[in-house]
Amino acid sequence: MRIAIVEDDPHQAELMKLWLLEADHECQTFSTGQSLIKTISQETFDLLIIDWMLPDINGDKVLAWVREHIDWPIPVLFVTRRDSEEDVVYALEQGADDFMTKPVKRRETIARILALGRRARAQAGPGEVMELGTFRVDHTSRSITRGGEPIDLTDKEFDLAVFLFSHTGRVVSRGHILESVWGRNPEINTRTVDTHISRLRKKLQLNPEQGWRLNAIYQHGYRLEQLDDELTN
Repeated sequence: MRIAIVEDDPHQAELMKLWLLEADHECQTFSTGQSLIKTISQETFDLLIIDWMLPDINGDKVLAWVREHIDWPIPVLFVTRRDSEEDVVYALEQGADDFMTKPVKRRETIARILALGRRARAQAGPGEVMELGTFRVDHTSRSITRGGEPIDLTDKEFDLAVFLFSHTGRVVSRGHILESVWGRNPEINTRTVDTHISRLRKKLQLNPEQGWRLNAIYQHGYRLEQLDDELTN
């Protein structure tokens, strides 16, 4: 997953980032609530870890902004020294999905993140089949068919298609796509994403006539939408 951590203690932030990287997640750290808000106005993440007490605005205010402005229910894990029952209930009522008390432990942190990810994502795992409209995505054979007809895709085109189908209805940033499909590779730039999106749109016929819309979102990324039947007629 691509995870953002809001933590003003630099040692704690770097330690948690190391844990997540070792568990094969991507991770960015932020020392203030406003810096996260500014970034997620342009970037996308799979999960947020938010400290309650921050130097500019408290974590509950960050959470309120996220729930009001992010157009899908991104999982949020609250991390804080406040551990009273009232604090836990308040955080959950404000929209947090889980709550951890400092000092956090490595194995518990990773386990909670994995649990939140499993609940949040509808993505089919390896060896499973995903069916969306006339498309059938087979992870075992790494193949996609439309109406039973196979579609010739490169490995990266397949990975990109799976990523987009798994995030249907969500805006995903170019940076998110790059990290998820190509990994941390400094030689790959966002033009690579645009080129592969263009090819995939043609190969899969992701257009309104076929019940899909794949739009570029200015200065941000892309959104794949499955259209209602009445919108395609």
